[in-house]
Amino acid sequence: MAVGTLEGKVALVTGGSRGIGRAVAQRLARDGAAVAVAYARDEAAAAETVERVSKDGGRAFALRAELGRHGDAARLWAAFDAAAGEHAPGGRLDIIVNNAGIGRSAPLASLSEDGFDEVFAVNVRAPFFIVQQGLSRLRDGGRIVNISSGAARLAMPEIIAYGATKGALDTFTLNLAKELGPRGITVNSVAPGIIDTDVNAGWLRGNPQAEAHAASLAALGRVGRPEDVADVVAFLASDDARWVTGRVVDATGGSGL
Repeated sequence: MAVGTLEGKVALVTGGSRGIGRAVAQRLARDGAAVAVAYARDEAAAAETVERVSKDGGRAFALRAELGRHGDAARLWAAFDAAAGEHAPGGRLDIIVNNAGIGRSAPLASLSEDGFDEVFAVNVRAPFFIVQQGLSRLRDGGRIVNISSGAARLAMPEIIAYGATKGALDTFTLNLAKELGPRGITVNSVAPGIIDTDVNAGWLRGNPQAEAHAASLAALGRVGRPEDVADVVAFLASDDARWVTGRVVDATGGSGL
């Protein structure tokens, strides 16, 4: 995909301060989009993402919006609207990437009701209402990309609630694609496998055995990188993917084949 394919477009990436979200923000900006980097708490990390985009010649701006509480979508869009005059003229946008999520949950026997509610609030409820309240801002012909997980199709009892949230997100994707098709808006999920991010750093980095095991799960024989996922998102955000909607695109490197 040529650099500049998203020139003049505006994108929102939730959880854009690090990991996959940061890689997505950088890639979309490199392709020409002005990117709103939404983050929950880590202002320094969000500022670093914006700085990296700027050094690459792109445009980005940070929005603080902690997800997982009632009213979170409204607060996010209020922050977006406040920044729109400078960064998104008219308050309109072209791309929503629902990337923010909690990547953990306890097994069935030890999962508390509060833990269950938290992971569903961030991973399912927040994207639902971000889209619901963002549709008046999203242009016809726009793109919605939801970051799912290979855990939605593989049995992983140790993170049962997390996997369930991603299954719900894929169902959301399917129904949104049907709902928004008449407006020319495509909606797709991207499902990563094990990715070398800060979330997995504690057990993966500096542990040759863990890394070797994680790599062995993928048909391509290595651990995924954030850029591997970001490039798939960039395709789905581009005009090249105009005839793809309602799909879950596997980005696990062939895990579980």
